[in-house]
Amino acid sequence: MSMNATPKADPVDIARALIRCPSVTPEEGGALGYLDARLSNAGFSVHRVRLTAPGTPDIENLYARFGTLGPNFCFAGHTDVVPPGDAAQWRFPPFEGAICEGILYGRGAVDMKGGVAASLAAALDFISERGDSMPGSISFLITGDEEGPAINGTEKLLRWLADRDERIDHCVLGEPTSRARLGDMVKIGRRGSLSGTLTVHGRQGHVGYPHLAENPIPGMVKLLAALKGEPLDAGTEHFQASNLEVVSVDTGNPAFNVIPAQVEARFNIRFNDIWTPATLREAIERRLAAAAGNEVRWSVAFEERSSDSFLTAPGAFVDLVVDAIARETGTTPELSTTGGTSDARFIKDYCPVIEFGLVGTSMHGVDEATPVTELQALAGVYRGILDRYFAAFGR
Repeated sequence: MSMNATPKADPVDIARALIRCPSVTPEEGGALGYLDARLSNAGFSVHRVRLTAPGTPDIENLYARFGTLGPNFCFAGHTDVVPPGDAAQWRFPPFEGAICEGILYGRGAVDMKGGVAASLAAALDFISERGDSMPGSISFLITGDEEGPAINGTEKLLRWLADRDERIDHCVLGEPTSRARLGDMVKIGRRGSLSGTLTVHGRQGHVGYPHLAENPIPGMVKLLAALKGEPLDAGTEHFQASNLEVVSVDTGNPAFNVIPAQVEARFNIRFNDIWTPATLREAIERRLAAAAGNEVRWSVAFEERSSDSFLTAPGAFVDLVVDAIARETGTTPELSTTGGTSDARFIKDYCPVIEFGLVGTSMHGVDEATPVTELQALAGVYRGILDRYFAAFGR
């Protein structure tokens, strides 16, 4: 290296600095302050946006942009983390950022301070080499509310950008998508999510006099069997079959000698692109009505916050991401829409979004960790994406 050469940004050092910030939702913990400093020093215009809603904690978020021209390529992510649990159970303190035998330990190492660190390192290197001739812009959309209620985070921050006429053209979200090795899976979409509470109504009474009561539990068994008896669908080209899972059944009855007045069952459906929340609600209500007939008194209430399925269709953007992953890791990733939800469900309303990040097997667990080599390789993938993106879409 010459004396005047700019050293490469180190994703490991960045990840360790972020891990040392105890940013358990809703606390900022210094993580956004660290990113603010690094991005500002590199010439980004940085905005710290505090968002609020009644009954929820205030959340600090960050949006930063280098450049003013389009296209605007965005790295999205979050710096908030789940609680570490019993710190005594960890091999190293969860907010120390310890490295042992080539493994970086710490809460957020995988989900997803490691992804944020890799994207920052890639962007800083790209800008140091090509900043004076940038064929567009690079931005960061970072929330502190992904692991929490997700009310004062990415969804509102995107609306804040739209109100400022700020456009994002394409986005990579650095969630941990890899399954067994870095590069084996990339998310090009997600299934939707719909939750509901089914109530079967009875009449409370003494178990010794059942003819004077109406036990709602047999009716609930019948209705749940109807919900689970037939598959919702067989899946589609890019999506697996929708699935309904009952997550609780409860009467709130602690007594052995009382027939309860009602029983509730809570359920969640992860659905594919055959459905919308509205059509799925209608289908569930039809099933329940057919099974209940005139014998079971029931009602169902669906949660207001649901999410649609979405797909970033294979094409130029997907191809360049896949090529960057394959070139850096030697693995051609599976194009997947499996798993739970992420903030991509909000981003997809504004621009095409793809998710790619570290191996997620240790996220949210004790001794969350990632190999240093994989963190460095992820930064290499992100740098490759930037090179290919601006070659394909830049002015």
